[in-house]
Order: sequence, then C-alpha cells, then structure tokens
Amino acid sequence: MGNSIIMIRKKILLLGDFAVGKTSLIRRYVDNAFDDKYLTTVGVKISRKRLETEGEQYELLIWDIEGATPFKEIPKNYYAGASGAIVVGDVSRNDTIENLQKHIDNFLSQNPDVPYLVAYNKTDLLSEAQRHAIVSSGDHIFTSAKTGENVPLLFESLLERIIHAAHSKNS
Repeated sequence: MGNSIIMIRKKILLLGDFAVGKTSLIRRYVDNAFDDKYLTTVGVKISRKRLETEGEQYELLIWDIEGATPFKEIPKNYYAGASGAIVVGDVSRNDTIENLQKHIDNFLSQNPDVPYLVAYNKTDLLSEAQRHAIVSSGDHIFTSAKTGENVPLLFESLLERIIHAAHSKNS
C-alpha cells in the first residue's frame, strides 16, 4: 500500500441575482474560459476544482445556483452543508448590489458561522473613478470573469477563511 492522498471536500455556494456572472466566475476559475453568451442556470450545476494549500489537498464542489428574483427564492435545502459562499453582484446593475445583503442574510440564516465573501463582478465595465466610488472592505473583492481579474484570489481567499474557521472551531 502506497501513500494515499486524503482529499478534503468543501461545498462552496455562488449566490446572487440573475445574470450577475456566477456561472462565468466559475467557468473562469475552473476552466480558465469565458463566453459572452448568457446561459441561464436552472436549478443548480456543480463544478469541481482541485487545489493544494497549506500542504492539504482540497476539492471544491462549487454550486452554481440559479439566480434569485423577487418572485423566486433559492430553495433552503441548497444551503445545507455549505462550507462557504460567494455572494455576487454586478457592478453595472445597482439593484444587484442592493440585493447582496438579502442574499447574505438568507445564507447566514441557514449557516450562521460559515464564511462568505462578496464579489463585485464585471469590473471591466467600470472606470477607475467608478471603482473607487464603491465601498470596499476585506469582505469584498472586485472581479471580472471576462478578464480573469481576481477570480483565483476570490475562491482561494474563501478557502483560506474556511480553513481558518475550521481550525478556530477545533481549538
């Protein structure tokens, strides 16, 4: 028997309104690809990405969940067992930014102690002045699935928070 590699699986949710770029962020991260064509996600699509950090092997199970609307909430059972979430807003559509807190609250109501990050997506559509006008903090990352800006950073920062939260809980 040789050394077997232990793969630690983490369920990551991507949440947000329709057409904010959740699917595009996942495609950029998993396949390093981008497509301008808009494809509506129906239900949930799960993608996998393997990576190594801090000497451990991880497999991210990235749940691309269909966008929420005022008339259709995300089914609560999708939230079950999540290790973390990325809540996505489209910087060119202010309503999607205003809805971020609702998505965060819904997620935290099911997973009160689970880390999340906010992605201000589609920053390639903004001028520098517009970017500086958006309030930024450690919980927010500017991303562009089109250019790839900060996409690996987004997912890897969330994984770091998940690992840190797990170590804090165990100590």
